[in-house]
Amino acid sequence: MSEYRREDTASWDAQEVRRAQEGRQSAPARHPQSHHTRRRRRNPVLGLGGYLLFVLLASAILAGVGWMLGSDFCAFNRGAMEKATVEVTAEDSVSTVAEKLHDAGLIKYKWFFKFYAGISHADRKIGIGTYELNTEMDYRALILGMHNSSGNLTAETVTVTIPEGYTVMQTIRLLAEKGVNTEANLLEAAKTANYDYSFIDNSSEDVTRLEGYLFPDTYEFYKNHNAKSALGKLIDAFADHFDEDAYADSKAKAMGYSVKDVVTIASLIEKETDGTDQANIASVIYNRLQNKGETVGLLQIDAALLYGLPDHTGALTNEDKAVDTPYNLYIHKGLPPTPIANPGSAALEAAMNPNETDYYFYALGTDGRHHFSRTLAEHNAFVGSSSYGG
Repeated sequence: MSEYRREDTASWDAQEVRRAQEGRQSAPARHPQSHHTRRRRRNPVLGLGGYLLFVLLASAILAGVGWMLGSDFCAFNRGAMEKATVEVTAEDSVSTVAEKLHDAGLIKYKWFFKFYAGISHADRKIGIGTYELNTEMDYRALILGMHNSSGNLTAETVTVTIPEGYTVMQTIRLLAEKGVNTEANLLEAAKTANYDYSFIDNSSEDVTRLEGYLFPDTYEFYKNHNAKSALGKLIDAFADHFDEDAYADSKAKAMGYSVKDVVTIASLIEKETDGTDQANIASVIYNRLQNKGETVGLLQIDAALLYGLPDHTGALTNEDKAVDTPYNLYIHKGLPPTPIANPGSAALEAAMNPNETDYYFYALGTDGRHHFSRTLAEHNAFVGSSSYGG
């Protein structure tokens, strides 16, 4: 066993003390000094002011927007009243109607009108038609102004083309075939419905009172369209196409013929020819009406005779020409009591401004054209020739 030495013990103690001191120096501090950041205190008055300013600005913006939308909705600030015509067709929707109203200057905000139209079910109220609106109408009035009792934008529609020269009865049957309404209802409306035009005799209950005034064109109707309204569309179209100013400056007016006379003459022209010779046919009619030449005022038009014989079939005979009806222009001078068909624009123009000729006769040749003659002898010579196609 080693001898215990005091010196060794002292040396070991000194080394242990040094190690302990070195350990304390290298160990991290258990309680490092903390660093505190001082917060800046906010001014509560400034915060409240900013919030109030934001609220005021937002309120002002909303109030301004609300005023603009409300003004448009209520038709405020649109200046002097102005009228506008808006047409709604079967292809339209609430969106396209809004476009048309905007283009006509009746609304400013299309999206807002569409929003209101959606919540008010405008598609169930707006119908096909042409409407007279104005800038004093608010949104509700505009929608009601485009109301059609016959149907709406969601209703089933049908397109009908009325040929030139169709009679009232042919027109009624065609409308019935297309499902516009029943023949019975349409016939009843043709006889008894009141139409606010001076050229319609509302005191009569004869279907012929509408003859000549159902303008031939292409139309859109609702299925089961109101009968009076359906016929009214055709009458409105006649009023739109008959140029009152052109009539006032026409040869017919200068010769003393009325609007009814002109429409009646146009119907005779329409039934006699669909070619480019309408103005010459018109000249023959006027020359005969002036009681000149060998015809002594007799028009002798077969189409008028047939109108007075609605059940007639086959070729006309001399016996037919002797039947006394108001439409037999072989025995009655002058014009028939009513038009015999519904003429188109070209026939109306020819009736207003006939060519100036010396013709009193015409006949259809084998070439498909009418040949005109000044005298009965010339006419008979043509009819007896191989060129006559009658």
